Amino acid sequence: MRNRCCGREGRGWSRWTMPREGIMNLFRKTKEHLSADDVFLRMKKEYPGVGIATVYRNLEMLHQQGLLNRFQFSKGRALYEIRGDEKKDHHHHLVCRECGRIVDYDDFLDKEVKLFGELEKELSKKHNFEIKDHQVEFFGLCAECK
Repeated sequence: MRNRCCGREGRGWSRWTMPREGIMNLFRKTKEHLSADDVFLRMKKEYPGVGIATVYRNLEMLHQQGLLNRFQFSKGRALYEIRGDEKKDHHHHLVCRECGRIVDYDDFLDKEVKLFGELEKELSKKHNFEIKDHQVEFFGLCAECK
């Protein structure tokens, strides 16, 4: 595979590497929220020379580039998912505090657009802050843990 730039020339981004491409391919094939350890274990099969430090470094870089979302739902462990089209793939999460199960939901996006749009305008004005994105997580117990 030839190296190619990730499209952020002049902003301090490094070249596009095989580990980075492998990580993105992994996320393109799954809807799961994966930890660095999950990514490392799955990548070892196809890229046996990739180390855990390389995985951590590339996950952070892909997150900074806006290609992956990073979440800290519980237990101090970061989980990642691919970042899709903001309009089409936008969703939020229900997180079980007992088993850690994560449910993606997008059932109320029309209501959310209105509610959060107004909230973002007020917060932006009040704090002179340009809001670019938001995440919503609800924590509780799933049906099996109730």
